[in-house]
Amino acid sequence: MTWERGRDEVDQLIADGEVERVVPSVDLASRLMADAAAHVSLASKGLEDDPAGALQLSYDAARKTAAALLAVQGLRSTTRGGHIAVMDAVRAQFNDRGGMEVFGRLHGLRRRRNRTEYPDEQSPGVNEDDAHQALETARAVIDAAERLLESGRLSPF
Repeated sequence: MTWERGRDEVDQLIADGEVERVVPSVDLASRLMADAAAHVSLASKGLEDDPAGALQLSYDAARKTAAALLAVQGLRSTTRGGHIAVMDAVRAQFNDRGGMEVFGRLHGLRRRRNRTEYPDEQSPGVNEDDAHQALETARAVIDAAERLLESGRLSPF
């Protein structure tokens, strides 16, 4: 079964050179999902001591999870598209009201992570609540992706 939702947007990302076709890989997806789970585990241990680090790890977990979904489809971002293209492709295809709306929150998490990694004088610091919120988003993204992967509905794009 070919995934049709978001096809036009993903085709445009490919045409724009932001996403490219690669050999589909369940093995790569599994490795990315394992990395994401490890990041979440480590982030949960650092909420108090290093909230900025926990937020960064949570973001990386969510991003790698999104990349895992694309890997199964034989898609990956190019250096031109970067993290934004991964999130755009996943949001276009999988964000809906059926419990998968979490993919729409990825850009907000990316922007929060960027304000932490590339701060200016007005950038807020990261507190434990910020890190906890990022961790919850990462966990929700992983859960939604696991449901998609287990559904057997994903096939090469």
